[in-house]
Amino acid sequence: MASVVIMPKQGQSVESCILTEFKKNKGDKVAVGDILFAYETDKASFEEESKVEGTVLAVLYNEGDEIPVLANVMIIGQEGENIDDLLGGAQPAAEAPAAAAAPAPAEKPVAAPEITVHQSAPAAPAVEGKRAISPRAKALAEKLNINLAYVTATGPEGRIIERDIEAAAASGARQTPLAAKVAAETGATAPAAGSGLAGMARACDLGKAAPAAAPAAKGKDVLESGEDFEVRKLTNIRKVIAKSMYASLQNSAQLTHHLSADARRIQALRKQAKKLLEEGKLDVNITLNDFICLAVIRALKKFPNVNTHFLGDSIKYYNKVHLGLAVDTERGLMVPCVKNADDLSIVGLSRQLKAVADACKKGSINPDILSPEAATFTVSNLGNYGVEVFTPIINLPQSAILGVNTIVPRPKDLGGGVYAFVPHIGLSLTYDHRSIDGGEATRFLKQIATELETLEVVFE
Repeated sequence: MASVVIMPKQGQSVESCILTEFKKNKGDKVAVGDILFAYETDKASFEEESKVEGTVLAVLYNEGDEIPVLANVMIIGQEGENIDDLLGGAQPAAEAPAAAAAPAPAEKPVAAPEITVHQSAPAAPAVEGKRAISPRAKALAEKLNINLAYVTATGPEGRIIERDIEAAAASGARQTPLAAKVAAETGATAPAAGSGLAGMARACDLGKAAPAAAPAAKGKDVLESGEDFEVRKLTNIRKVIAKSMYASLQNSAQLTHHLSADARRIQALRKQAKKLLEEGKLDVNITLNDFICLAVIRALKKFPNVNTHFLGDSIKYYNKVHLGLAVDTERGLMVPCVKNADDLSIVGLSRQLKAVADACKKGSINPDILSPEAATFTVSNLGNYGVEVFTPIINLPQSAILGVNTIVPRPKDLGGGVYAFVPHIGLSLTYDHRSIDGGEATRFLKQIATELETLEVVFE
């Protein structure tokens, strides 16, 4: 019996995923455990394994499509099996044309298989004039002012899909808003490439022959290219980061305080932990950042007004500390959350911080713990890069974020008129002044410094 493969639901907050690559295509043999396709949410990437063996009988989407979770993506069964009932009216995705392809032999009808999986067909295409076009493609065409007369459709039954619009944009089938308006009113034909920027057709180009084509773009992510530049599409994660950072600065009253703490205590603890690891008495490498996070957690327990979310006309107070940690990955900045971090020992905290950081770098992180709402406070450490001071941006609706800087030697009064250079670690606290007053923010930052300078831990 044929089986459908659905788009998995990765976390409660994820409603759709982008299918990035098919590992198996129509006609391919599949064994249990084979990777069928790769997909991603706005911040994490995943691979879907086959739960059954057989042959790929149908592929219902194209690479690059945004697919609702739980929607049918592929159908796997035995060669020659009738899958009309499983298609449920949906058409398989268009395949790339093959040179001198021979007509497929007619299949013998067989009994319809029993349907036991949730059905979800792609939305019916909208019609633009006499051409069928998907809603996403239509919206993108309007945004980029694409001349649909020069768009090659590759979707099912001649439907224009989103990647067709992107290809048309890269090849120069764009027109200015004025040209589009004039063409619509007069019926004048715009050339595939005009005299405007990047070959965009202007109103004065209507009815003219197309000029020499601009150099072809290189790669599916390149929108425009020249001798000394390339214009590339933003990745999904970059779009999310850009949107959230802009919204954070636009919608909050952010202020940053800077202070340094004597780092000798945490350096001594770090040496002690390293020795225990070498002796086999510890199975986790506890870092300076782990000790810093522990100090932050203890300070937050003493300043509950900082361990909050500002909601506009109310403030949400948390009894537990859900600590966010900024992690630099190849795909961009991610901020996973360690839930109930205040319940953990230094060893447990170190394990959890490393686990979520590794999951981010591998692209297998649970999207639910990447949400800004998941954490109550965030730590961003740039000390390893030698940064001496910076201004971190709050992950709204959180009320504050701590930036950790590098350790530098600074003069300190040791008492009795004796001064010496001792290692100090820089701390930069950005807080939302709507939620926290300056005095309280200063006292909280000082408490973090005090916790660092007097930190006591048990390695167990």
